[in-house]
Amino acid sequence: MTGPTQSYPDIQPVAISRNLLVATFREARASFPAECCGWLTGPRTDNAATEIHPCVNDQDSGNHPTVADRTAERAYVFSARDLLELNRTLDDDCPPLIIYHSHPNGQAYFSSTDRQVAASPWGDGPAYPVQQLVVGIDERQVVEAALFAWSDEEAGFVEIARFEGADI
Repeated sequence: MTGPTQSYPDIQPVAISRNLLVATFREARASFPAECCGWLTGPRTDNAATEIHPCVNDQDSGNHPTVADRTAERAYVFSARDLLELNRTLDDDCPPLIIYHSHPNGQAYFSSTDRQVAASPWGDGPAYPVQQLVVGIDERQVVEAALFAWSDEEAGFVEIARFEGADI
């Protein structure tokens, strides 16, 4: 892991082991050229992700709340079943800690659409109490990944960690 571009002392990145990060990279490769999506869970008592939960990208059904006209190669939306499971597990002992998705253009950034969907519809914080991981993948490799979290100070999502890619 490399550090963030700016320090946010009030935000602690969820720890992601290289093995778990590579598992998300493999999900991105399996979905390419479509975006992959899912979440990482971990014990409520720790600040470390321990398990991956891949989801179905249901974008091609047209159910995306803001960009229904895009294909799965340019957006993602959890299937209804996955969304219900995400919400059901928020109070578990090993809740979702990170929602992840990929960008098949090779860039790990939190787009304006990503920000809009991840924020509360009331504009007062994140929609879910999780951090957001974006995996940048292209035809040849996973280029990079970046982790984002809500900052009350910035009233929006900020980059808190950056990760090296892999030849996957």
